Amino acid sequence: MIPVLDVRDLRISIRTDDGIARVLDDVGVTLERGRILGVVGESGCGKSTLIRAIMGILPKGARVDAGQVWFEGENLLVFSEKELNERVRSSRIGFIPQDPLLALNPVFKVGVQLLEVMRWHAPGTRRDHVARLVALLKRMQVPDPEGALERHPHQFSGGQRQRLLIAAALACAPQLIIADEPTTALDVTTQHQILLLLRELVGEFGISLLFVTHDFGVVAELCDDLCVIYAGQTVEAGPVSAILQAPAHPYTRALLACHPDRATSFVGIPGRVPSPLARPLGCMFAARCSDARPICRQEAPGQARAGSGAAVRCVQYA
Repeated sequence: MIPVLDVRDLRISIRTDDGIARVLDDVGVTLERGRILGVVGESGCGKSTLIRAIMGILPKGARVDAGQVWFEGENLLVFSEKELNERVRSSRIGFIPQDPLLALNPVFKVGVQLLEVMRWHAPGTRRDHVARLVALLKRMQVPDPEGALERHPHQFSGGQRQRLLIAAALACAPQLIIADEPTTALDVTTQHQILLLLRELVGEFGISLLFVTHDFGVVAELCDDLCVIYAGQTVEAGPVSAILQAPAHPYTRALLACHPDRATSFVGIPGRVPSPLARPLGCMFAARCSDARPICRQEAPGQARAGSGAAVRCVQYA
């Protein structure tokens, strides 16, 4: 079966005033139909750039140096801006942003904003769109769905605004939804409710979900598969259960040691993510790794297979 999403050997650089920054360097991500893939990594590791590459909204000065982004058997990197707008964005790939208050225009009513997306990307009449949107809002457990369309964003709580954006992402019946840390700004109880809702919707609508987060607690609760990204590279990927039980890459183990729910005592990761302007010669994590050997600073490791079955980029498994 063809994966819904298959990102292969993706390399992206950005021209800056200080030189060329390699922000993604050999990233690979595979998402099967009907599954939830979590993408984890520190800030500055390339998660947002990966999302932008899939959606075709890379910032000015960015360039794809190599790789492919296959979506339902089509390489999105060869699509024009017009083709992406007409055939991919919203209609086949939905998006849930991190901050719902910033994503919704405070001047316009919610109904005006959500129906505008459907006008361009969903078949049917306005009556059809309103009916589908009201049904979705009801499914999202938004109080008074019909009246909600007539209210402004500030009249909703944070959790309700996030439910509005989930409805917007589903409105045009996409096959894939990309969620960019959508529960970060929510309290723990509301976060749990949103995660439970997303899990239900994946099965109910038969969609696939790419969920970007920095929280392993969220990964354990929501995701089927996991991709760990460090310094623009995929360093470990596989089933969530296998990776959480037996993390293979030193970076994955270090991230888990930082999580209060899994560690007996909090341990930070020394150092910082290397600058994309000055990438080290060998392993990207070598300078921060307690298991590093001399070879780690001299040779870049390739992909290998750990005992858990996860793909891992580390010389320990070569």
